[in-house]
Order: sequence, then C-alpha cells, then structure tokens
Amino acid sequence: MPPQPQPPQHSPYAYAQPTMPSIPLGGGGYGPMGMPPGAPPTGSGGGGKGWLWGLGGAVVASAVWAGVLFATGGFEDGTKADLAGYRYRTNLCTPTDTQPFEDAGYQQKDESGSSTTSTSNPQHSSSENAALDSMTCNIDFEPSGSSSSDYSSVWLYTTASLHKKTNPGPEFEAQYRSYEDQKTSSYSYEVSPVSGLGDEAYVVKQHNSSSSNTGAYVILAVRDGWMTYQSTWSQYVSSSSSGSAKTPEEATELLKKSAKTTLEKMKE
Repeated sequence: MPPQPQPPQHSPYAYAQPTMPSIPLGGGGYGPMGMPPGAPPTGSGGGGKGWLWGLGGAVVASAVWAGVLFATGGFEDGTKADLAGYRYRTNLCTPTDTQPFEDAGYQQKDESGSSTTSTSNPQHSSSENAALDSMTCNIDFEPSGSSSSDYSSVWLYTTASLHKKTNPGPEFEAQYRSYEDQKTSSYSYEVSPVSGLGDEAYVVKQHNSSSSNTGAYVILAVRDGWMTYQSTWSQYVSSSSSGSAKTPEEATELLKKSAKTTLEKMKE
C-alpha cells in the first residue's frame, strides 16, 4: 500500500517527533514505515534517507500483502465494505471544521506573501482507488493578532481513508497503543480511548519532560466502520513569543470538537 502523503517539511516542531517501529501504521491509511502516523517528516538529520527507506519497505510490504490475498482469495469472500455513509472527497479541507480553533484564538496563516510561490494554505491531496480512498488536509495556523516578532506555529494535519477491501478494525487500536512503547529521555506518550466518536476512537498525547510550555503534539484517531480518520495537532511556540502552547488536554478538546462536525460533513 503506498505511503500516505505528509505535511510540508518546514514545520518547526517536526524535529521533535521520534520514529516508530518499522511496521505499517496510520489512522488515515498506512503512513511511511518507521514514522509516527500523521507526524510531519523530519526536515534534517537524515530524515530524508529514513523516509526513502520507509518507502522501499512499504513497497515490499505491499507486494507481500497482495501476494497473500491473491493466494488466499482474500478479495473473493463476498465481504462488503462498511463505509458507514462516508464519501470520497477530492478536498478534505472543505468539510474540515476549523471553527473550534478560531474560537480558541487561532487564524489560518496568510501565505500570500511567501517567497515560495508553490506554498499554499491550506493544502490538500486525495487519491481514489478500488481498494483504498485516501484524503489529506494540512492547515497552518497562527495566534490571532500575533506580531512579526512572535514565532508560533500550529499545524493541523488531517487524514481520512475509506478501506474498500480490508477491515481496519482488528488492528486499529494496536496501531496507536504502540506509541506507549516510544519513550525517550525527553518524551513519552499517553494513549486513551475517546467516547462519542465513531465505533472507536483514541487520543495520543505527547508529554514533554521540559518544564517550559513551548510545544504540544496530540493525535486524535477515529474508526467508524471501515473508515479511518486521524487529526494531528502539532504546535510550537518560541521562547521569545508572548504566547504559550495549548496543553495536550486543551488541544484534545479542540480536536474532538472539530472531528465531530467534520465527520458529519464527510457524509453529506
């Protein structure tokens, strides 16, 4: 299965994300192997090489997976995909609800003055396939009224997948529980179930041992039938900024509010 598209590499908080085991992961499909599902790729320090290695691994894994299905007749068992009413959208940013973030004091960053003409905000991509429909939306926020001297960035990266041939249910929780084994001297992860969203949902909170409140990284993952959804909040605030980052608990509430409305709109 091809790797899921990832956010732009210039996210200032991307460097802080540790790698995951070399297994396919991802709430919105299968992300590059060796990277957290939904995490921005590292912008330096050999991150590019790791991504390329992951791509090769994903191709090999897909070939093996396809061979097994061919040999066992996995596509011929008559099982019908339970898409729970969700539809393929060419632009996932359209149904993505940004109101909770705006109410919390954030606005979409204006990229019109960027020297890079290819830069746009928000960014989206999509792929429709007989086996898997994949959709992504990446939005760059900043605190409302922030000055040029402040440096604060919030990435909201959302993915959704419609699994037409395989049921993601049996492995869904395990994909996110694996975060609990990823610990460093600076970071650890807490995984908790979330009620009221789809058939099952989980939130992954990154805890930083540093006492300074300069960053937050939270993942909300939802499975509803054979549809999977993941929304990732990645925030960085410079030490010189007048503002502070949302706590993992605050970010979780924003993601939950957004997901509830977004999932409803994805069925329209």
